[in-house]
Amino acid sequence: MSNAPALHQNALGQPIGFPVPDWQPCPLPPKTALQGRYVHLEPLDATRHTQALYQAFSVDVSGHNWTYLPYGPFTGLAAFQHWLESFQDRSDPLFHTLIDPASGEAVGLASYLRITPEAGVIEVGHIHFSPRLQRTRLATEAMYLLMRRAFDELGYRRYEWKCDALNTPSRAAAERLGFRFEGIFRQAALYKGRNRDTAWYSILDQEWPALRAAFETWLDPANFDTDGKQHRALGK
Repeated sequence: MSNAPALHQNALGQPIGFPVPDWQPCPLPPKTALQGRYVHLEPLDATRHTQALYQAFSVDVSGHNWTYLPYGPFTGLAAFQHWLESFQDRSDPLFHTLIDPASGEAVGLASYLRITPEAGVIEVGHIHFSPRLQRTRLATEAMYLLMRRAFDELGYRRYEWKCDALNTPSRAAAERLGFRFEGIFRQAALYKGRNRDTAWYSILDQEWPALRAAFETWLDPANFDTDGKQHRALGK
C-alpha cells in the first residue's frame, strides 16, 4: 500500500485548503539579541562587527565559502565594511551577527529574509559561517534560536531554507536541521555569471514542536563528552 498522501491532502495529511480560523498577520522580527548557551546573536552592527568578521572569514583563504553567495569575496576590509553597512539598517533581510561568548568575537552571519507576515512565512538565509563556526554547537544553536523566535515568539507558520541546488553542504545542513525538501525551481536566478537552480526546503509550525525537542536534547551539555564530541546525532 502506498504511503503517499491522498490527492487532496498535503504531506501532513491535512486537506488542501483547510481553514485557518482567526488568523492574524505575524509581527515583524525585532532587532534584538538572541541569547543561547553556546552562541549569542546580535543585530548586525558594522561599526562593532566588521573587524572580527573580516578576520574570521579570512581564515577561508581560498574564498570557497563565498562560492554560493551572490556577493564576495571582498577585496579588502574597507569593501567588506561598506557591504555590511549597506545591510545593517534593513529590516528585510534582517542580518544577525553570531558571537562566540567564549571569546566575545563575531564569527558568522545569518539573516531573516523574504519576510511575509500576512501569510506567516519567513526564510533564513545569507548564512555565512566562518571556519571557526562550522560544525560546532554554536552553529546548530544559532539555527535553533532563529527558528524558535520565528515559531514560538512570532507565530510564523512556515520557515524556509533555499540554496543553489549544486550546494551540497547547504542541502545536507538543511536536512540535518529538520527541513523537508520540496523541489527544485529550475533557472530561478542568475548570479556571478552563472545559472542557479534553487532547492527549496521548509519546516511548518506543526512540525516544529518535535524538532524543538530534538534540538534541545542535542544541545544539552550531557550530550557531549569532555572533548566536545556528541554522544547522539541531531534527530537520532
